[in-house]
Amino acid sequence: MEKKAYRSGFAAILGRPNVGKSTLMNALVGEKVAIVSSRPQTTRNRIMGVASGEGWQIVFLDTPGLHKPRTKLGEYMMRAAQEALDGIDLLLVMVDVGEVGPQDRAIVEDMAGQKVRKLLVLGKIDTVDEARQLAAIASFADAGYDEIVPVSARTGRGMDELKRLIVEGLPEGPQYFPDDMMTDQPERVVCAELIREKALLHLRDEVPHGIGVEMMAIERVSNTLTEIHATIYCERASHKGIIIGKQGAMLRTIGQEARRDIEALLGTKVNLQLWVKVREDWRNRADDLRTLGYEDK
Repeated sequence: MEKKAYRSGFAAILGRPNVGKSTLMNALVGEKVAIVSSRPQTTRNRIMGVASGEGWQIVFLDTPGLHKPRTKLGEYMMRAAQEALDGIDLLLVMVDVGEVGPQDRAIVEDMAGQKVRKLLVLGKIDTVDEARQLAAIASFADAGYDEIVPVSARTGRGMDELKRLIVEGLPEGPQYFPDDMMTDQPERVVCAELIREKALLHLRDEVPHGIGVEMMAIERVSNTLTEIHATIYCERASHKGIIIGKQGAMLRTIGQEARRDIEALLGTKVNLQLWVKVREDWRNRADDLRTLGYEDK
C-alpha cells in the first residue's frame, strides 16, 4: 500500500488584542506554551507552538494583538505580528464572537488579501447563544475566507474540526521538529513569561502594561532543584509598592504561583527569588527593550 505523504507547514494566528489567540494555540498544541490573561497585549513576542500527529506537523505562530502602537514596545509587537506572515502556509484570523467590533472587521478585511489558505476562527462560542453565533457566521459569509470555524478553546467545541481543516490545508513537507517538541522558546524565556503572567493576573489595571521580567540567573543545582533569580521591572515608584504589596504579600503570591508552573515545566523543585526595580519609560528605550528580551531593530 502506498504510504501517505507527510504534511507540514506554518500557520500564523492573528487578531486584535484579547480575542483568545494564545488560549487557542495552547489548546491546539495540547500544552501551555504561551501565557494567557484577560489583559490586552499579554503576548508581546511571536511565540511558536508545535502540534504533531500521525503523518503531519503544524507549526503555529501566535502573535501580539494587532493594535495602534503608542510606545517602542508596541511598535516592536506590531513588527513581530507582521513578520509572522512571511512564508506561512496557512492563516488563522481570530475574532471573539461575543465582541465583534469595527477593529475586528477591519482586520478580517485586511487579512483577506493574504495569498494563502485562510480560516476565520470565531472564538469563545461558549459565551453566546446559537442565534448570535449563526448571525456572526452570516455576517462574515462574504469575507473571502476558505472556511469559517466556530470554536471554544475552553470547552473544546469545534477544536477537532479546526485541527482537521488545518491539517487538510497543509502542503506536503518535512517534519520540522521532533514529535515531543512543543515550542522553540528557551526555558529562561518561558520562565520569565510565567512570572509576568502571574503579575498580570493579580495587579491593578494601571500596572500590567509597564511590567517586564528579566531573568538574572537560572541554574540547575541538582537533578531535583533549580535556582532562579529574576527581576520584575515597572515604570513608576508607586507601581513598585503595588507589586510588592503590604508586607510583601503581592510579590509572594506572584512568586508562589509562578513557582508552581515553573516546577511543572522544568520537572524539578524551584527556589524562585524575585526582586522589583523601577525602570522609567522602559517601553520606549531600545536598550531596555533588548535587556528584557524584546529585540528593537
